[in-house]
Amino acid sequence: MAQLQAVRGTQDLLPAEARRLRIVAETARLIAARYGFGEIITPIFEFTEVFSRPIGEATDIVAKEMYTFRDRGDEEITLRPEGTAGVVRAVISNGLTQSTPLKFFYAGPMFRYERPQKGRYRQFHQIGVELIGPSQPQADIETIALGAEILAALGVLDACEIQLNTLGDTASRQAYRGALVEYFSAHCEALSEDSRDRLARNPLRILDSKDEGDRVIIAGAPAFDDYLNDASRAFFDQVRRGLDALGLGYVRKPHLVRGLDYYCHTAFEFVTTHLGAQGTVLGGGRYDGLMALMGGPDLPGIGWAAGIERLAMLSAEPPAEIRPIAVIPVGEAAELPALKLTQDLRRAGFTVDLGYGGNTGKRMKRANKIEARVALILGEDELRRGAVTLRDLDGGQQQEVPLGEIQQRLALFR
Repeated sequence: MAQLQAVRGTQDLLPAEARRLRIVAETARLIAARYGFGEIITPIFEFTEVFSRPIGEATDIVAKEMYTFRDRGDEEITLRPEGTAGVVRAVISNGLTQSTPLKFFYAGPMFRYERPQKGRYRQFHQIGVELIGPSQPQADIETIALGAEILAALGVLDACEIQLNTLGDTASRQAYRGALVEYFSAHCEALSEDSRDRLARNPLRILDSKDEGDRVIIAGAPAFDDYLNDASRAFFDQVRRGLDALGLGYVRKPHLVRGLDYYCHTAFEFVTTHLGAQGTVLGGGRYDGLMALMGGPDLPGIGWAAGIERLAMLSAEPPAEIRPIAVIPVGEAAELPALKLTQDLRRAGFTVDLGYGGNTGKRMKRANKIEARVALILGEDELRRGAVTLRDLDGGQQQEVPLGEIQQRLALFR
């Protein structure tokens, strides 16, 4: 029988790696709370329409990447490929649309069937925020600033460049879309197959093509700025002034786009060169038409998402975990007292390991293997005296300590 393996594109997060990912999520959760973002946890799977309606039936995500199946009730279900649609659905389902502004933080697994690569898996984890209700540029500024603050706390911000663009309002975007269709149609035969496919349904996405032949054609494409109306220019100017006031440097990227029609105004990414070609670690934008598209009122929104695995790869090595205390009973009579001592110490906040068997030598070897800071040896002599022998496993010194004083003494080794 073949040995069982993890499915391609998935990974087992053993304790050390799980801890790295947990630190990323907990750091983000703490800082998001300072900005007034409360945590929301939506289901890992939803009715397929939750994703197919906003993302679009013709997009690669829906057509090629979603994990979709029929459950025993013959309902079409999809494992979530991203977080925004589920949050917007939750706002509508729970009748929260009259309670804006709504500020949500989320963290959890997402699922996409795509080619695994460095820092990207078929089951991956994201953090993200959604700010629903405000239409003012201040919401965009705050959302970008929150992303920067989280990356700074993780030690990642200095390795990133903030790339910024405007998609304009609906009128500006429609005018630009028409100009792009006219331009790219004249070069249709030279475009890649993917870009020819995008020409009919979301031509803005051609601007994001990585195909070398496409890049040559894109270089001559009309500039979005030529099609921005005064309202769109004023909105973007306020966003930039706000980022300048906060000391957040950025680079204007005219070809940074979001291809779906509900995206508008601000689009942004935090990009690094430290992860190879796939350098985006956090990206987002304004999606003022999404709520209405999903059957809710016409409420604006803005948000971003970031891959936890990729952030963990960029982050500095986290502080070492607290080294445990090893409790070592000597003889059968000491087993139950050692068990009680272990429980008392854990309740007092100490990290304690109690081996399940073996002689004193084997238990000491285990204490060294788990890099215990101290060992508490409890034998018949110690039991008679109501004490425990405390051995410093770094220095080798040991001393007998009354049980009533052990917690105070152990506090010196934290």
